[in-house]
Amino acid sequence: MAAGDCGGKGNTHMKLIFAIVNGDDSLSVSRALTKAGFFATKLASTGSFLSAGNTTFLTCVEDHRVDAVIDIIREKSHKRKQFVPASQPMELGGSIPVEVEVGGATIFVTDVERFEKL
Repeated sequence: MAAGDCGGKGNTHMKLIFAIVNGDDSLSVSRALTKAGFFATKLASTGSFLSAGNTTFLTCVEDHRVDAVIDIIREKSHKRKQFVPASQPMELGGSIPVEVEVGGATIFVTDVERFEKL
């Protein structure tokens, strides 16, 4: 079975990794996963807080390879500071920018009960 291939047969325990990555880090995460032999489906997604563009990576791997995928995502996803308009406008019609931390990644790992590639 190829790295990252969710074969679905045998007694291999498989995991599905959902990784929500800031759009600024998407290309470097994608390239690093591919270089390491992992395959991922990429979905465009939007965060609710800043309505910023993200990429959600779906990667299916053998149980013992989960940490390798997470390490790659951790290495390539960076937190950064960004100024955004305050949610409460001032009385004179303007708003004061507020500094927030963006970026990094949010990762969920779930068991795969069944997988079929048709």
